[in-house]
Amino acid sequence: MYFSSVKNAIENTQVEQVILSKEQYEKLLSENEYLKQQLLELKRMIFGSKSERFVPNDDSQLNLFDIEKQKAEPETEEITYIRDKAQKEKKSAVRTKIPCHLPRIEETIEPDNIENGSKKIGEEITEILEYNPSQVFVRKIIRPKYAKSNNDGIAIAELPSLPIPKGNAGASMLAYIMVSKFVDHLPYYRQIQIFKRQQLTLSDSTLNGWFNATANLLEPLYDTLEKQVLQSDYIQADESPIGVQDSHKQGSLHTGYQWVYRSPVNRLVLFKYHHSRERKAPEKILQTFSGSLQTDGYQAYQNMKTNGNITLLACFAHARRYFEKALDNDKKRAEYVLKQIQLLYDIERNARERDIDFKTRERYRKLYAQPILLKLENWLKDNISQTLPKSAIGKAIGYTLNLWSKLKEYINDGKYEIDNNLIENAIRPLALGRKNYLFAGSHKAAQRAAMMYSFFATCKINNTEPLAWLTDVLDRISDHKANRLYELLPQNWKPQSSHCKQN
Repeated sequence: MYFSSVKNAIENTQVEQVILSKEQYEKLLSENEYLKQQLLELKRMIFGSKSERFVPNDDSQLNLFDIEKQKAEPETEEITYIRDKAQKEKKSAVRTKIPCHLPRIEETIEPDNIENGSKKIGEEITEILEYNPSQVFVRKIIRPKYAKSNNDGIAIAELPSLPIPKGNAGASMLAYIMVSKFVDHLPYYRQIQIFKRQQLTLSDSTLNGWFNATANLLEPLYDTLEKQVLQSDYIQADESPIGVQDSHKQGSLHTGYQWVYRSPVNRLVLFKYHHSRERKAPEKILQTFSGSLQTDGYQAYQNMKTNGNITLLACFAHARRYFEKALDNDKKRAEYVLKQIQLLYDIERNARERDIDFKTRERYRKLYAQPILLKLENWLKDNISQTLPKSAIGKAIGYTLNLWSKLKEYINDGKYEIDNNLIENAIRPLALGRKNYLFAGSHKAAQRAAMMYSFFATCKINNTEPLAWLTDVLDRISDHKANRLYELLPQNWKPQSSHCKQN
């Protein structure tokens, strides 16, 4: 009796659930789609490809081949004959041409037993690349002292300005250490091992001391860079996490953020550290900025309270990423949007290849990109109600529609970019550095690292050799006029020091 009553209770409960569960069913269906998408994302992170490249399937080409296969095959006959086999010429290996700007050390090898009266009729020249490893050397400055006549004192030359007064590290040594860490991603302990092989023993505290002194010396130049970035009327912004040792949290790492700002037109990059990802971080930096700001969909940029007039632009690469992730969820809809976005990028590529000015690029976009954007906008509005909000395709359509006015803003000015990829490229060295040195020793060290990343990212986009630039700047900055510091920024720099000759 007991078991039969339990069975009846369960059956009655199931019947009630079936009768009352239409709304619950839709909710469960939505949650199921969401969980399936989360599982796919997890599998992709662990096992899948990181590439977001989209290659559409061209069904028309497949149909073309199918049609050809359906054609009747002609009758064939077998013909046999003998002919001489063609001899293939063996191609010699093509070696990469050695750059002409590299210095040459000539070595002449005379033949043995040259007979008297032999005349030189020419020569064979073979060029081979060799490498001379970097070597630590000591710059020994000798200043003779002279006693003046009539006991009128002592004459001695002034000591040249040094990057670290009373220190024993010169400009080239400091520059090498900074470039090795922030460009070549060699943490200090690896550099110490390299120096040790050259019979030079340095401690971690010594390198940290030199780093702090170098940062203090370059701080006025960093302030100049920040002013020039914020004077631009169009900048891109993004942020990236960095682990920081916090004295208030013993044994654990604090997650801080490097906020990055790039001026694509002026070719400048600024890293700025903040201990959080809160709105007040960009709000403080952009307090007086007026112009166009291009970001991803992060809410902090949209809720800023600043004094300037800011027009927000969004990033098509981020929108495309959502639809690329939705291919497993709704292939037909996701492929349609990806094809339309691909057409927009084809227009951008053609404009770059033609190397047209900003005004011409704006007209080009209005002519070719605007119709695609209008068509895509109508499609998104028609399909948003036909998808589950928590599904991958639903989230992709929702994200894109929420930012649509900011996404299409790029066609209104030729200097705007279609996406934020340029600033993501600037952040890449930071991501590589994190994998090597893992974390910053303090919040102050993280900001000093931001300074170095700013300079070297600006060097990179201006094709300025970072080691030559920093060596020269460290030699000159102490004596350089404060109101002309902009001359030392990588995009304006012209070498004047004897320590960095350019060929």
